[in-house]
Amino acid sequence: MGIAIIGMLDEREEGLQLLKDRIEARGHKTTLLDISIGTGAIDSSLTADISCEDLARAGGSTIEEIKGLVAKERKKATSMMSEGLCNTVLDLYNKGELQGVVAVAGLTGSLITLPSMKSLPFGVPKLLITSVAAMPANAKGFSEFFGMRDITVMHSVVDTVGMNPFVRTLMINGAGVMCGMVEASAPAQKEGKPSIAITEFGYCDMGAHYIRTLLEEKYNIVSFHATGIGEKAAVDFVGQGLFEAFIDLVPGGFSEYLLGGNRATGIDRFDAGVKVGKPYVISSCGFDIIGCGPIQRKDQGDPLWESRKLAQRKYNVQDAIRVQARTTPDELKMIAQEMAKRLNKHPNKKLVKIVIPSKGFSSLSVKEGPLYDPVSDRAFIEELKKSLDSKIEIVTVDNHINTQEFAKATVDALNRALL
Repeated sequence: MGIAIIGMLDEREEGLQLLKDRIEARGHKTTLLDISIGTGAIDSSLTADISCEDLARAGGSTIEEIKGLVAKERKKATSMMSEGLCNTVLDLYNKGELQGVVAVAGLTGSLITLPSMKSLPFGVPKLLITSVAAMPANAKGFSEFFGMRDITVMHSVVDTVGMNPFVRTLMINGAGVMCGMVEASAPAQKEGKPSIAITEFGYCDMGAHYIRTLLEEKYNIVSFHATGIGEKAAVDFVGQGLFEAFIDLVPGGFSEYLLGGNRATGIDRFDAGVKVGKPYVISSCGFDIIGCGPIQRKDQGDPLWESRKLAQRKYNVQDAIRVQARTTPDELKMIAQEMAKRLNKHPNKKLVKIVIPSKGFSSLSVKEGPLYDPVSDRAFIEELKKSLDSKIEIVTVDNHINTQEFAKATVDALNRALL
């Protein structure tokens, strides 16, 4: 197997050498890529297969230019090296010379390396050995990579510079992990059934289960956990054309973006479903809530709680971390308008179907649920009907989302879109 090893030779030569030796001892071919940008003090005696000069050129710059930017424009310097690395890694993969990639890095090296890992397809083994992934300050930035791709992280605890018993153990274990993954990898199998993506989370899990039951004989149903980053992953995968259709039960990351909630995705939440040219069935789960936990924020002058007066609304305390406040009629009207603007741009509107459960968008907003508010739900439905292009079909189900009736209506809508 061809395994790419990525790291800064001017900082981590000894660890990279051991990693390389151990992988090659298992009979695999290695390609060592040096991402040094002049921050280390080692005059390396280890020769890279692809040098930092090569990588800089692959990104359209020179290593001298990159090193000259490090002191004052470090972000720009790392971006330039990252671009060259990404182009090179993809080239190796496309030539069939890369079946796995492992990187040993600190914070700068991780930021340089992660875009290249993200560029590789799902299923290609990717391992990052670092001590910085667990830092809370890095969590949001790193989630854009770890939440979107199957990147394995080995938390090194200690820094991986120099050589000592801890680093030696990490490199030996890292080599074993990498070799194990590539050796166990099976070639991509041609699927007998097409795949359909579906977004779901705990407040619509029964509805999603009923839909899977109705479809699983003919399709592989691939679920994405709609916690914000999970929705981003769904949109990313759908945008790659990997699915026959997209059942978007929980587009709530869009409303969270508009309102400032915890599960915010982005303004482009509907773009993949609009642009990919495949059947797109959408529901309204998540539009009924704003993720606003933990509950301590309520009494700390939190901007979201203060600006939207969440303490004066119905809200549900699920646990110490998860809290959901009910959306208002005005907020839901705005969500409907903004959603319609984006869906109205679909070039083939017959592919879009919207299925709304009028008696509860989620298990929280059903009758006797903690966030029950039929007036707000009706405001969304009425505004959506006014704002949406008439060529886009809206199906209103006289029941809540966790029912077989809703599931059947969703599958029927999908089948009409597939015709």
